[in-house]
Amino acid sequence: MNPLAKSLNEELAQHNPYILEMLSHTGKEMFMPKGILSQSTEAKEKATKFNATIGISTAKGEPMYLESMFKKFQGIHPRKLFTYAPATGLPELRTLWAAKIREENPSLAGRQMSNPVVCNALTNGLVTAAELFLNVGEYIVLPDKFWGNYRLMFSTLLGGEIATYETFNNNGYNVEGLLAKVRECGAKTKKVVVVLNFPNNPTGYTLTKDEAVKLADGLTEIAESGINVVAVSDDAYFGLFFDDVFKESLFSLLSGRSPRLLAVKIDGVTKESFAWGFRVGFITYGETIKGDNSAIFKILETKTAGYIRASISSAPHPSQSITVDVLKEPSFKTERAELNAIIEERCKKVKEIFAKGIYDDEFTAYPFNSGYFMCIRLKNVEAETLRLALLDKYGVGVISTNTTDIRIAFSSVDVENIEELYSIIYRCCKELAAA
Repeated sequence: MNPLAKSLNEELAQHNPYILEMLSHTGKEMFMPKGILSQSTEAKEKATKFNATIGISTAKGEPMYLESMFKKFQGIHPRKLFTYAPATGLPELRTLWAAKIREENPSLAGRQMSNPVVCNALTNGLVTAAELFLNVGEYIVLPDKFWGNYRLMFSTLLGGEIATYETFNNNGYNVEGLLAKVRECGAKTKKVVVVLNFPNNPTGYTLTKDEAVKLADGLTEIAESGINVVAVSDDAYFGLFFDDVFKESLFSLLSGRSPRLLAVKIDGVTKESFAWGFRVGFITYGETIKGDNSAIFKILETKTAGYIRASISSAPHPSQSITVDVLKEPSFKTERAELNAIIEERCKKVKEIFAKGIYDDEFTAYPFNSGYFMCIRLKNVEAETLRLALLDKYGVGVISTNTTDIRIAFSSVDVENIEELYSIIYRCCKELAAA
C-alpha cells in the first residue's frame, strides 16, 4: 500500500474506524499523489518568474487557444475555459454549491458536511462512490424499479451484488421492504450500500415526510445494531417536487445520526438546473461523529479526489466556470422555478387523466408526484411489444423497463400534447390485444 494511503487510513481509524471498515479495497488504497498536480499547485503560488510545471501551452502568461473556439464563448476569460480545473473542482464552485445545499436542506442546520467535490455529473459521482465503498460481491440495495444504468455501473462494471425490494406496497413507498432488505444483507456481511433515489427514476416518486423520517430512523437503527451503512442519495432530480412530499434530500435526515451511518450526497446541475450537457456533479459527505468531523471530511475528499484524478483527471473547466457565474445570478432561482412549474403542469395533467380511470382496463399508473417520469403497468400486452408498435405505427417513443412496465417522460412532452399521447398508447394497447 502506498504510504500516503496508509497514512490516510491510519488517521481515519483514529477518528471513525467504522468508515475505514466501509471503504472498499480500492477505497482503502486510494490517495491523492504528491506528483504533478501538487507540485504545480506549489509552483502556482511561488513560481513568480517562470512556471514550467503543468502541461498546457501559454503565451505571455495566458493560455493559448483557437480563435474559432474562443469566439463561441462570450464574456468569459480564456483562463476560465482552456486551463485545467483542480481535481476537486473550482474552489468557488464548491463553496457556492455547499451554500446551496444548506439553503435547500434546512434539516442540515447544526450538522457538518464536507466540502462538495466536483465530478463529471451524476454517473461519474455514483461510480466514484461505489468504487470507494463497494467491493466485488458486496450488496448494494435498490428498489426493483431502478434506473437501468445502475446495473451497468454497480454490477457489470464493479461486480456488486444488487439486492432489490418491491418499490411500492398498498400504503405507498415500501419503506418496510427497503429496511428489511438492508437488514437481511447486513446480517450476512455487516456492511451494506443502499441507494436512495428521489425523485425516483423511473417512477417519478418522492417520499412523503412521514416515509422519509421512517426510512431515516430505520437506517439509523440498523446502523446502531452493528451494521455499517453507506447511504447514497442520488439526487439527480432534486427540486422537482410537485406534491406534498419531503422537499429535501434524505442526506439531510441521515447526516449525524450514527458513527456507522455514512450519508453520501450525489447531485449536480444536470437535471435540476436544466444543464444536461454540462456534466457538472458533486459528491458530498455527511457528519458521522459528535464533535469536529473536519479531519474525516478531509480524508474522504482526498480519497475522492484521488479516484477522480485516476479516472477522469478533472471535470470540465468551461462548464464549471459557467455554473459559478450562473449560481451567482440574481435570476437563477426564479428561472429555475419557472421551468419547474412547466414540468409540474405536465405532471398534474397526467394525474388528471389517470384520475378519470378511462384507461384502467389496459393500464394503470404507479404512484408518481415529482421528477421527469411516471410509469404505467400494462394489463394485456407486453411492454416491449407495445414500445415497438408505438414506434412503428404511431411514431411515439416510450421506454419499456420490464415485461409489464412502460416509462413515460412527461418532461419532454408539451402539456397540450399529453392527452393525445396517452390516448395513442391506449389505442395501441387495444389493437395489440385484439390481434
